[in-house]
This record gives sequence, C-alpha cells and structure tokens, in this order.
Amino acid sequence: MKVVYCVKYGSHEDLEVREIDPPGAPGPGQVKVEIAAIGIQFSDLVRIAGNYQDSSGLPFVVGGEAAGVVTGVGEGVEEFSLGDRVLTPGGCVEQVNVSSRALTMVPEGVDMNVAASFRNNYATAYYGMQRANLQPGEVLLVHGAAGGVGLAAVDIGKLFGAIVIGTASSDEKLAVVKKLGADHVVNYTDGFREAVKALTDGRGADVIYDPVGGDVFDESMRCIAPFGRILIVGFTGGRPALAKTNHLLVKDAAVIGYTMGGLQRHNPAQNAKNSAVLMGWLGSGRINPFISHIMPMDDVKEAYQLLVDRKVVGKVILT
Repeated sequence: MKVVYCVKYGSHEDLEVREIDPPGAPGPGQVKVEIAAIGIQFSDLVRIAGNYQDSSGLPFVVGGEAAGVVTGVGEGVEEFSLGDRVLTPGGCVEQVNVSSRALTMVPEGVDMNVAASFRNNYATAYYGMQRANLQPGEVLLVHGAAGGVGLAAVDIGKLFGAIVIGTASSDEKLAVVKKLGADHVVNYTDGFREAVKALTDGRGADVIYDPVGGDVFDESMRCIAPFGRILIVGFTGGRPALAKTNHLLVKDAAVIGYTMGGLQRHNPAQNAKNSAVLMGWLGSGRINPFISHIMPMDDVKEAYQLLVDRKVVGKVILT
C-alpha cells in the first residue's frame, strides 16, 4: 500500500511516497480502516519543517485526520462493525490499524470527503469560542477567514450568534467567506483597523480569532473593543507576535493561547463532549465545511504547495 513519509525536517518537496506492506489483522481493541479521504492543513507544514511544538520523531506519516471504512475488527471491539464509516487518525496512508477508542462514526448521509475535512478545523474553532466566552451579539473578527480554521470560525461564530467580520487577502476569497455566512468582509492587504472601527461604530471587535500572527496581531491590538479577547490560533504569517501589556491594560483586554492538544491531555471529557456536539451539527447540516481542492494522494507535494501559495479556500482533501 502507499504511504507518505516525512523523512527529514525541511520542505514538503522532500516528502516521499513509498510502497509498504499493508497492516495485518487488527489486534485486541483495534480496528482496521481502509482510508478513503485525508485532510491536510497548514500545521502539517510546520511539523514537516520541524517547528511544531510537539514535533514527531523521524520518519513520520504526514497528515492527520482521515475518513474511511472499517474492514477488520479486533478482539473485544463491540462498538464498530465491518462496513462502518468512521473518522480515524492515520494521515496519508491507504490502510491503518488503530485503537477503537480513536474512531468516531461518520453521521449517515455525510460525504466522506466532507467528513475528512472538518474535525481539526471545527474543533479548534469551537474550543476557541468557548475559551473566549463568545456571546450572542458580540463582534467576532476572524483573520485568514478563507483558510480552513478561519472558515470554521466564521461558521461556528454564526452558530454562537455573533456578528462576524472576516478578513482575507483577495476579493475572490472574500466572496466565499461572505457566501458562507460572514456579515462583513474586509480585504486586509492594506490593513483592516479603520474598516473594523467603521463597521463597529468605533468600538472595535469583542473577540479576534487570529491564526496569522505577526503584523496582523499587532494591528488587531489597535482595533479591539474594551474587555475584548484575542485568540492565538497560530502563526501562518511567519512570526509569533509580542503582546504589549500596556495596550491590554488600557483596553481591559485579554490574549488567550490554546491548543487542541492541551484540551485533549488536560480535559479529555470536554474534548469528547465537544466532538459529539460537532458531529451532531455536521450530521444535521448546521455546519458546512468547504473544500476547494480534491486530489489523489500521489499529488501530495502539489497539495501542500497550494497551502504554501495561499490558494486553498477551506480545505484540500487527498484521496
């Protein structure tokens, strides 16, 4: 079977697609899954570069979230059966044996590509809104709103009853952000502070969702509302920013850093509850993941290059 390995830290151009033997029969407590669709994301590039906060040892299989069909059930597993459609860890690999506890049933009627596209982004956005205590009627400013975590934040923010302002770097991307629910959109190529101030009658945004960092964070500090909260989601802009505590003091504002890994380690019960809520929303159509590219796994380098070139809106899926 095919598998995509990162064999050395550096560039996605160095990834290797290899043929290896498929896994044998699943062991006790395990389930074998034939992968149908794999979701990749910007954080994979950070991990490939060796800069992720919990970087894996080499070599490692790239990618994380996937969706597939159960083809084998190990001893002691009662909650899954042959033919079940599931979300699974695994990444860019055609078959995998995993613990049954790591699997989640895909709701009836949900496309497998959509299933593989949503969990990481939506879990990050949902937990972020919980951390920020986003309230109905508050203004949510989402940076990088055309990206995977950004579009998820727009979607979740509207479910929370917020007034959502989405920023992106092109009018084409902003058209998608607007179509998917943002109340207002701003091209932030030449800045966004004045536009946000104008849209909020000078008050600023109550919650700012920032997966970009760098200069975007610095400007966000100048358009945050009193008692506002900035969520630190990541640094796709290339550099972590430094929060000026005098600005926080004047605005009675807060900067909140969070990770899904932290939630999973320190509050697994909350993580499981959040996952169940999101799966319910996905099954009922209350959330709407967006996929801009579906590509074969052999084109993994090209898929990651689309992320580097900022050409992905929402998610890119490998099959």
